[in-house]
Amino acid sequence: MLSAQPAYALARATFKRAQRGLFGGKHIQFGNNNPFSKKKTRRNWLPNVQNKNLYSESLSAFVEVKVTTAVLRTIDKKGGLDKYLLETTNKNLFSEKAIELKNKIINVNNYQAMKQARAESKAVKDVVVESVTPPAAA
Repeated sequence: MLSAQPAYALARATFKRAQRGLFGGKHIQFGNNNPFSKKKTRRNWLPNVQNKNLYSESLSAFVEVKVTTAVLRTIDKKGGLDKYLLETTNKNLFSEKAIELKNKIINVNNYQAMKQARAESKAVKDVVVESVTPPAAA
């Protein structure tokens, strides 16, 4: 039976906190403490999450996000928050906030490209009009 959830949500079950930041697929891990006495006790390991203000070049603003240290290294490797979000597929972002931020960046980039195309077409029209009009007789 088909699910009403998007396909990337079915890829892997993420814990709820990961939906509010850039966790890069990191999850809570479970296991045992195994001391010298060999009396095992259950425990869990949480991802290393940091609150960071990351600069978005497209938005020209700082964005406050919760990120894991692994994602911070990946953002640094890709060359910035915008490049990381644009080059990573929605399925691999694992987060609603990341996809929302990615869509906002795409919309700003499309608007800027459209604005630049209009300015270039206007400049071409001005050049064509100047070259067609004859110089004034002295």
